[in-house]
Amino acid sequence: MRNSIALPITEESQVGEARRIAVALATELGFNETDCGKVAIVVTEAAKNTVKHACEGELLLRALKTVEEYSIEIVALDRGPGMANVGQCLRDGFSTAGTPGTGLGAIKRLSAFFDIHSVQKLGTALLARLEPGQNRREPASNRNYLANGVVHLPKAGEQISGDSWAAENQLDKNLILVADGLGYGVLAAEASREAVRVFQENAKLGPKAILEKAHPALKNTRGAAAAIAQIDRAQQTVRFAGVGNISGVIFTLSQTRSMVSYNGTIGHMMRKVEEFVYPWSQQSLLIMHSDGLATQWDLNRYPGLANRHPALIAAVLYRDFKRNRDDVTVIVAKVREAA
Repeated sequence: MRNSIALPITEESQVGEARRIAVALATELGFNETDCGKVAIVVTEAAKNTVKHACEGELLLRALKTVEEYSIEIVALDRGPGMANVGQCLRDGFSTAGTPGTGLGAIKRLSAFFDIHSVQKLGTALLARLEPGQNRREPASNRNYLANGVVHLPKAGEQISGDSWAAENQLDKNLILVADGLGYGVLAAEASREAVRVFQENAKLGPKAILEKAHPALKNTRGAAAAIAQIDRAQQTVRFAGVGNISGVIFTLSQTRSMVSYNGTIGHMMRKVEEFVYPWSQQSLLIMHSDGLATQWDLNRYPGLANRHPALIAAVLYRDFKRNRDDVTVIVAKVREAA
């Protein structure tokens, strides 16, 4: 599990540094020279757009493990003026800044997957995923699947996040864990990673049983807040259990339902843990996050965002509601139709 890499983009000089870091990551992941060149173009165009149109923004880079190799996820975030017409902005030759107007089109063409969301006066979020080997895609499937989007970053100034997360996929069930080690830094990370180990070794059990096994396992650590959601797509339910301040929400266009966690710290004081069952549908979103994200967000503020890729949803929430004084992990999951 890799952290996201957050790169501030506030001036032209940072464009080159972002490109260098992205190409270094691509090289580390086994991208050849041609594919590294594509990464360089995408990062350069995304960063330049941020400087030209928003003056201030952020790039998030993340390595993703696919079936046989790694891909790179690039998310560009800004709180600029937004786009009045996204489709028009994607067409080559259209520009509001006196440029040739080919940047967004180039990003889309070079990406194995591309998505964008923009709201006037709130800003723009752009997602591009690039894969080595001529943008190979995973084989098409006849089944729908659960797609995840993640932002996972340490506290400002720290190299290691005290948060951890994990996902386990079974035939018709998907389990997601978010754990937040007490405090921050190395010792916090040790606690949350121990929770991940227990989760992965006991994924066939339900959320409540996994947390009960984690409690004694974390006794020699700082302890952690943790929550587990089990999405059963056949039964159309979510089973959820949590201890501590991990937020879990099921969102639909008609309702936002917060799931119940109990007070306590796994490994130190866990007086009670219970499993609650909630309804789930093909249109539902699962959103889980540590307390590095403020809880007053409302997806209804962002027209159309719930229909975008989970990675864009997680990134927009991070952009607008992160707390810089803590580690932050945001996971969004939704059912997507197979390609």
